[in-house]
Amino acid sequence: MDIYKTIIRPILFSGLKVDPEIAHQQTLRLLSWLSDAREIPLSHWIASRLEQSFALRDVRLEQTLWGLKFPNPLGLAAGFDKDGVAARIWGNLGFGFAELGTVTLHPQSGNPPPRLFRLTQDLAALNRMGFNNQGAAALASRLSSIREKSSISIPIGINLGKSKITPLEQAAADYLGSFRLLKDLGDYFVVNVSSPNTPGLRSLQDATQLSLILDGLQQENQGQKPILVKIAPDLEWDAIADVIRLAQTYQLSGIVATNTTIRRDMLKTQIIETTGKSVTEEAGGISGAPLRNRSTEVIRFIHQQTQGNLPIIGVGGIFTPDDAWEKITAGASLIQVYTGWIYEGPLMVRRVMEGLLQRLGERGIEKSFEF
Repeated sequence: MDIYKTIIRPILFSGLKVDPEIAHQQTLRLLSWLSDAREIPLSHWIASRLEQSFALRDVRLEQTLWGLKFPNPLGLAAGFDKDGVAARIWGNLGFGFAELGTVTLHPQSGNPPPRLFRLTQDLAALNRMGFNNQGAAALASRLSSIREKSSISIPIGINLGKSKITPLEQAAADYLGSFRLLKDLGDYFVVNVSSPNTPGLRSLQDATQLSLILDGLQQENQGQKPILVKIAPDLEWDAIADVIRLAQTYQLSGIVATNTTIRRDMLKTQIIETTGKSVTEEAGGISGAPLRNRSTEVIRFIHQQTQGNLPIIGVGGIFTPDDAWEKITAGASLIQVYTGWIYEGPLMVRRVMEGLLQRLGERGIEKSFEF
């Protein structure tokens, strides 16, 4: 029996109706303690038990990309651990990698609450967090301290965003400032120009604006770290093609597809219970199951347009092994989850890995997780 899905989730979501942001903060506090107190015998024992319960190791699940070894292709998406407070524990929970952030050059509190809502009818979430984080310098300090004490068992990505106080015309310098502080501490980096919750940010997906950001980053990078760009699912095909051309021009290491959507037409939820307002009146991006098909379409389009030569991290609506397999066979080299993990619980990662191994076995793929 899955205790989380049968007991804990109904109590949190329906019984106590715990505010999703408060639940998120409490979860991070616990995981942060486990991450920071690894040398304490009890904490070390708990971390080991978590790994036994939630992680599944198999050579067929391993993936090597950008010179990095991923124990499996399923990672934690950006947005959950913005400040890297639980960086050391994600591998114990079964993830093959974790993407921290979104982090901005300047610390910021984000948008006023309430700013995170569950849409349980849709297996979705609506968020307008607004890149709340402690800033790039704080993340750099934390990661530096962690790496001085011990290694992290899985690759760590860092998702970079623009500070709200930075004018759009100075965006390139803002991203560059964060990258300079963090470039020696992350295994790969993602340029986030696709969140709907920072005013004007999505305009940076325009070819002219994006080229300024990528040019500055790659001049600083000099090929040392993989740099990717994260795009919105709401872009038209010609705009996605423009991003692909820029990715090739600036020799990016891949594309993350996709961020949250601003569409509301596919939702069953009509009223947000917390505010009493129509879902169409509430700002923010939708994540979870409603995003599944569109993100897969975007992955398939990028894969076809690049003949499979540009790695893709697929994210959006993954809940089951079937969802994960669909993203991978559409062209994703790696996949990520956030909302699905909230709904399905910590056993989700293991279930997805078991399902992927079953599909590999059915197809006679025994040596590696590549197609």
